[in-house]
Amino acid sequence: MIAILPMYDWEEVREATDRLWGLIHDALDARAIAAPRTLTRGVDMWQAWQSPDLVLGQTCGFPFRTRLHGKVRLVGTPDYQLPGAAPGYYYSQLVGRADETRDMAELFGLRLAANGTDSQSGWAAPLNHAAGKGWPVGKTVLTGAHVESARAVAEGRADIAALDAVTWRLITAHRPELAGRLRVLGRTEPATPGLPYITATGRDAGAIAAAVDDAVRALSPADRDELGLAGHVRIPEAEYLAVPVPQRH
Repeated sequence: MIAILPMYDWEEVREATDRLWGLIHDALDARAIAAPRTLTRGVDMWQAWQSPDLVLGQTCGFPFRTRLHGKVRLVGTPDYQLPGAAPGYYYSQLVGRADETRDMAELFGLRLAANGTDSQSGWAAPLNHAAGKGWPVGKTVLTGAHVESARAVAEGRADIAALDAVTWRLITAHRPELAGRLRVLGRTEPATPGLPYITATGRDAGAIAAAVDDAVRALSPADRDELGLAGHVRIPEAEYLAVPVPQRH
C-alpha cells in the first residue's frame, strides 16, 4: 500500500504532515479501508501516482489533466485558504529580485525559472499568464523545485519565477533570508483548482474523501496553522480539465 503527500512535504512541517496522515489513517481504518500507517517517501512520484496500491496521494493539476486523468480517481482538494482565491483554488506568485526595476513583460522575455515542465504553478500558469498578456517568453531555466527556482532568481541565474502560493508562504516562513532577496511582482489569476488528492482507480474515492474530511476537521489548530490547511473541498474534474495547456507544451 502507498500513501504519499509529497507536494508540500517540507522538513520544517513534516511532523505536522505526519500527524495529518495519522488522522487520515485512523479515519480510513474506521471505514475498514486498509492504509499504511506511515507515509511513503523516497519513491518515484509518477510510479506511485499510477500504482494500483495507491490509497491516497497528492499530485499537481497539470499532470492530473495531461497524464493521470482516467488512470486515477479524484478524491478532493485541500483548501489552503489563500487570500483572494475561492476555497480549494490557488495561484502563482510571480517573483523577481528584491531590487528588480524592469517590468514583468521584459522579465518574461528573458529567463523564466521553472521547477519542471510538468508543473501547473511553476510552468503552465506563467506561460498561460504571459500568453494572455501577449508577452513572449524567453529561455526556461529548469530547476527541479520551486525553492530552487526562487534561489535561481535570487542568485541572478534567472530573472522571474512563478511560485506556488502555498510554497511561497513556506519560503517566507522558513527561508526568510531567501524571501528577503525576492519581491512579489504580481500573481496569476486565482482561478486554478488546487493540487488534488487522488487514489487508484479500483478504490472508493467517496469513502476516502469522507475520511480526509474527518481528518482535516480533527487537525489541531497548531497543525492547521503550520500546514495552512483550512479544509477539504470537492472541485469537479471538469474544472481541472478546463485549465488551458500552454501551446509550448
